[in-house]
Amino acid sequence: MDEFKLGQCQCGAVYVSDQTGHNVGAAMVECLVHACDDNWDFAWDLDADEDYLTGRLDDYDELTHQIVETRNLDGRAVRGVLYFVRINRDVKELSSKIGNKKDRAAAYPVQIPVMEKLRDPGREKRRATKKMVQELAEAENITALVDLCFDDKRTIRFLQRLLYEPDCGRRMRYTDIMAKVCGRYSTRNPGAVSDLLHRLYDACSDSAASHWGLVEAIGAIIAERTDIFGAFARHLLMYRNVPATRVSVLWALAEIARHRPGIIRDAPFYSLFNMLKHQDPATRGHAALLFGLIKADEVTEQMKELFNDQSIITVYHDGRPQTVSVGQLAQEALDRIAGKGENNEAG
Repeated sequence: MDEFKLGQCQCGAVYVSDQTGHNVGAAMVECLVHACDDNWDFAWDLDADEDYLTGRLDDYDELTHQIVETRNLDGRAVRGVLYFVRINRDVKELSSKIGNKKDRAAAYPVQIPVMEKLRDPGREKRRATKKMVQELAEAENITALVDLCFDDKRTIRFLQRLLYEPDCGRRMRYTDIMAKVCGRYSTRNPGAVSDLLHRLYDACSDSAASHWGLVEAIGAIIAERTDIFGAFARHLLMYRNVPATRVSVLWALAEIARHRPGIIRDAPFYSLFNMLKHQDPATRGHAALLFGLIKADEVTEQMKELFNDQSIITVYHDGRPQTVSVGQLAQEALDRIAGKGENNEAG
């Protein structure tokens, strides 16, 4: 997702270029994984210095392919980094180290919801209105909203309009209700929900539109039906560096990870590592929550640095808020990574 320039040397080393010098951590991970033929499980099982060697060149100028020790060339700042990885032994020999590992996806079976019963074709269909949909959402009457979807397809569009609620608490409750309705409705009409996801993504890409609730809705809907909409998840990473949607992306990915963490691990999640050191407490906290849910032991040391972070943030789950400190989220995340906190989820 970061579009690092990759290459391979005649000696067998793989190298990656980070032109800015600000994403070295992500570049290192991408370089190692690429050297392992994009096999993530294999890459994480290797031992540094024993199984592979690394090298690094700082002050690299990607335009002229020079090392500029003054860090300035013709008035232009030079901060690039070249990072190298060379596997020491034949990949086939090393692959035996992970040959007995169970497939990660098998540990998280897909949860498919019960098929909605067919509605009586002779029934008197109701016509949905904005007021009717809002009243049912206020009452959290999921079943009535699902019934209304079968009567009038505009119900989903009216639910989408509720996402523009300025109050965050109410908006997150509407998001949860909309996701649950879509999860049930999609058992009979997945195409309508797929169209909704496309519309939400299009709205997120519109610079003239408000993004309130859109990213959260995408994540919540995918989380309800990871079996058919899981492929939509990786595209959320496009909005990770946008200030207005940064925390929303982390929250959305965390919701998906609660159901199928393998989907997130199969995406280039390493581009989020720097979020643990972000100046915004909500960003740090939601990043810790996400990495705990996907058991990202790659960030264990960074997570420990957050133990004393007493910043209080609000985390939503099932449409309900919970106030928690960043340090508590980091501790719970490490417990999950260590296998101690399977049933201990903040939010």
